Amino acid sequence: MPGPHSSRGLTVTLGDMTRVAVVGHVEWVDFLRVDAYPPRGSLEEAQRQRRNAGGGAVVAAAMLVELGAEVDFFCAVGGDRAGEAAIGELQARGIRTHAVERRAPTRDVVTLLDGGGERTILTIGERLQPHGEDDLEWSRLERADGVYVTAGDRAAVRRARASRTLVATPRVGDSLDDPELVIDALVFSASDTDEVRWADGLSASCRLLVATEGSRGGRWWGESEGTWPAATPSGPIVDTYGAGDSFAAGFTFGLAQGLGPAQAAEIAARCSAQMLTRVGGP
Repeated sequence: MPGPHSSRGLTVTLGDMTRVAVVGHVEWVDFLRVDAYPPRGSLEEAQRQRRNAGGGAVVAAAMLVELGAEVDFFCAVGGDRAGEAAIGELQARGIRTHAVERRAPTRDVVTLLDGGGERTILTIGERLQPHGEDDLEWSRLERADGVYVTAGDRAAVRRARASRTLVATPRVGDSLDDPELVIDALVFSASDTDEVRWADGLSASCRLLVATEGSRGGRWWGESEGTWPAATPSGPIVDTYGAGDSFAAGFTFGLAQGLGPAQAAEIAARCSAQMLTRVGGP
């Protein structure tokens, strides 16, 4: 029988196990705490908070596990220690990981966390992404209730469309600009001018456009329209890293369960609020 499921402050109602996949990128992230962002030419001290696998797709996959979903993760990593460690972390969380190895190194990221919890991200190297022609167990997407995409070539995105529900971030890029593609929900930040511009260019292919507005909640429009309020964090805000992708994960989970946008946004807002109380994402 369906019943309540609680995980680290997140509670949803589950029936049968919800199957959700994530198609995207993996990064190896160094989280450094600074009192304030250093001015040019200065010498400042930082404290390492943690070092772990990260990136929007990793954050989303970890959050989906917390929500009680069965999660498949499709990605590409370099043949290096960072890639090996990242896959190990994902698998340790109970995420079924499908990874292809590239010659390029796994992307490194330095994330600066200031005293107010805001993050500034510096990426080093190429963002590796899965390709639809990679020898991965893509058939599992056909049995998924939902898929969230953060990176992939056009063939990979078409593979993701085989699921019942497709949610994406506009940061996927040109791979979403496909006249044959229908996106159920495109989730983006209303305060990010690039994401707003990219979302506007993809609007004709989307059933729903979902714009997050931070502490004001957000709104959606398209086949229906509405707003949602922000959820209250369960503790002090220590880090905004991963809040947006946690929201997208929760929204994907809600749609995959057959819920409407308002109910999906309620779950998603709680996921985002919970992420604000953590350092370093997952």
